[in-house]
This record gives sequence, C-alpha cells and structure tokens, in this order.
Amino acid sequence: MRVAVFSSKDYDRSFLSSAQTGSLELNFFEHRLTEQTAGLAQGHDAVCVFVEDEVSAGVLTRLAADGIRLVVLRSAGYDNVDLACARSLDIVVAHVPAYSPHAVAEHAVALILALNRHVCRAYNRVREYNFALTGLLGFDLHGRTVGVVGTGAIGTVFARIMTGFGCRVIAHDVRRNPECERLGVGYVALNQLLDESDIISLHCPLTPLTHHIVDADALARMKRGVMLVNTSRGGLLDTAAVISGLKSGIIGYLGIDVYEEESALFFEDRSERGAFDDDLFARLLTFPNVLVTGHQGFFTTDALTRIAEVTIANLQGFERGEGPQFPIRTSD
Repeated sequence: MRVAVFSSKDYDRSFLSSAQTGSLELNFFEHRLTEQTAGLAQGHDAVCVFVEDEVSAGVLTRLAADGIRLVVLRSAGYDNVDLACARSLDIVVAHVPAYSPHAVAEHAVALILALNRHVCRAYNRVREYNFALTGLLGFDLHGRTVGVVGTGAIGTVFARIMTGFGCRVIAHDVRRNPECERLGVGYVALNQLLDESDIISLHCPLTPLTHHIVDADALARMKRGVMLVNTSRGGLLDTAAVISGLKSGIIGYLGIDVYEEESALFFEDRSERGAFDDDLFARLLTFPNVLVTGHQGFFTTDALTRIAEVTIANLQGFERGEGPQFPIRTSD
C-alpha cells in the first residue's frame, strides 16, 4: 500500500521509518495538505496527515476522486477533518488517541513553573551577569486552586501532577472521570471554576461547544491576576478578548502552546520573515507575562515513538482488510 505522508519533518521520517514493517511504501512530502497540494496524493492508497493539514470537504472530494480510501492522522485531535464528508465519500479516518498524555500535561506544568518563577527573564538576566531579584517574585503553588477544563487522559495526568504540588484541584467536564475523583478532584460548574481558580489549564477538545470557551464573559468571572494555560487547541481562546484581559490585568500570566491561527506560523522557521501579518499574535509577544511555545507539547521521544507505532498499525490494519486499529467512528 502506498501512503502519502504530508507535513513531514525529519523527525516524522525517522520515527515512522523506524516503526515501519511489512510492505507499506511511505512517500514523504514537506507540503501541508491543502486543496492546492492534494494532487500529490494521486497514485497512493492512503494519506497520513498532521494537525495543521487541511482535510476539508474540498480536499476529501479530490482525494476520493484519486482513489484514496483512508486518512490516518498523526495526532489525537481531528477537528481539522470534515468527518461527515469523509463518511459520505466512504473514506475511513483513523487517529492516535492518548499517544502520551504525560508529554502534553508535563509541558503545561512547565509553562506554569516558567511563568510563575519568571524563568525566561531570570535566564536572560544571569547571562548578562545581572543577579538582581527585582521583578522575579513568584508564589507557592502549594495551596493554590487549579482549575482543569477537560479531564480526559491529558487533563487527568495534569490533575495528578498538580495534586502532587499540594494544590486544590477542581475540574469541569461533560463527563466525570472516576480516576480524577479518586485523586480528590472536585467537579464543579464552569462558572464556579472560573470564579475560584488561581490557575486555569485547558485540556478539552475543540468542538462547536468549546470554541472560544475563554471569551470576554469568561474572563470577567476570573480572579484578577489569574494564570491561564492552553496546551490543547488554539480555538479555545478568543485571542482578542485574551489580549484585553492581559491589558486590564485580569490575566496575570498566559502560557500557550497552541494558537487559533497557528497553521500560518507554527512548525516552520520563520526567523527570516521579519514582520508578521498576524497583528494579534504579534501583540501577544509584546507582553512580558506571556510565554508562547510552538505546539511542542507532544514533542517527546516517547510520544513520537507511540505516534509512529500506532500510525503504522492503523495503516497495516487497513492494508490487511481488518480496518485501522483506531478508527474515528460516528459517535466519537
């Protein structure tokens, strides 16, 4: 079976090739999958895509016309896929659930610690032989209230880590997770979580219901000086409202590994580009209490190994006629 692997970097080639066994033929393309690049999949049986690839109705229609019957994601999330269109075209979609909840949860904690203890500012100062502590004042995590929005695999690992710091952890989700309850996590309404939390970390998927879950109304309920962390999907935040919250002081710290318009920015070296067209992103970078990383929460050897193994298993299962190991079903 011939597979067109889009948005492939050196690490994708390395990990997927290492996991590859059998008769799969993997052809790597650096291009993102879009309507303009979908023609590269011609002559293949399946495509393998990442979070920034465009798997819209237009793209799927083109892929189906070229004989593609399988789309495999190298990610857990699939909000970039028009699932209804895929089903209508008889295209199977598969993903990699829970590849490493520890990787993303630990990155969220890294953002919290770096923001709280002003690690970036301190690092730069010391390199200039400035050992003054002014402006580096943090706070104890112990005893603080941490709100977790979304308690799936990643949110649960995050909650466990924060309970280890001695935090009071509260959560909001449409379904309670018994593992979180065993940790002593208290489930509350979203408004109560916004009211009471000193730190809020987002770990829910992006859906029509969660799109801009943090907007002006949500910010108005938060404690002044709240720390807000998002390692899930950029669309959970209304960026314009967040910038207003930073300017007013409602948000005291912001740590994000994702951004709503990141497809035009992330995963590429744009250091030679100079000025950006995205005014909102440029404005975020002007705040000293904002820490942005470029969607690297998943980027550990453990996670990439698991992603490669499950991706290959999904492809091989389809090739054998058994179906992928982790198909995305109508109820997902």
